[in-house]
Amino acid sequence: MDILYLLIPLAMILLVVIAAFFFWSVKSGQMDDLEGPAYRILMDDDLAKPQQKDTKQPDPQKASATPVKPSASADPQSSKPSAD
Repeated sequence: MDILYLLIPLAMILLVVIAAFFFWSVKSGQMDDLEGPAYRILMDDDLAKPQQKDTKQPDPQKASATPVKPSASADPQSSKPSAD
């Protein structure tokens, strides 16, 4: 029976600590939206965004008229070792 004098105050202290952690988590926003992230992953975000009017689109004719210079790694003679 003497153990109740120890267990009841310990249970009350534990209750206060658990309540403090619970209210801290609610106040810090840990329990704001539990279902939103689960549904957000299923949302279709492949919708085309409307283009702004003031953005300039590159001219496809000018882009294709520019000659493309081959890179050094594409040159077959550069891969041969030198005879030095």
